[in-house]
Amino acid sequence: MAAEPGRWRRFLRDNGIGLVFGLLFLLALTGQAFAGLAAFNHEQSITGEEPIGFGGYVTSAEFAVDVAENWQSEYLQFFLYIFATVWLVQRGSPESKPVGAPHHETDVSG
Repeated sequence: MAAEPGRWRRFLRDNGIGLVFGLLFLLALTGQAFAGLAAFNHEQSITGEEPIGFGGYVTSAEFAVDVAENWQSEYLQFFLYIFATVWLVQRGSPESKPVGAPHHETDVSG
């Protein structure tokens, strides 16, 4: 059974905000994991201790603390959210304009 034409395009359009922020979250978390591992292992080498692997680092308390500290920055989160909602829509979200509605000015109904 073939997929309905345009089904994925409609899904992407209707869920743009959630998908973009989910992807940004995963990219940021992955970048933080690799950068944090490099910094952690550098610190380990300075103190003469053995470096650890990626799996050991992402399951450590050190990584959990670093993630919690970085995601406490509400200013960056709100900035991204506000500006992304200007161009992207999310079906069923009260913060989003209705899917298919004109996106000219926020006070103009479509």
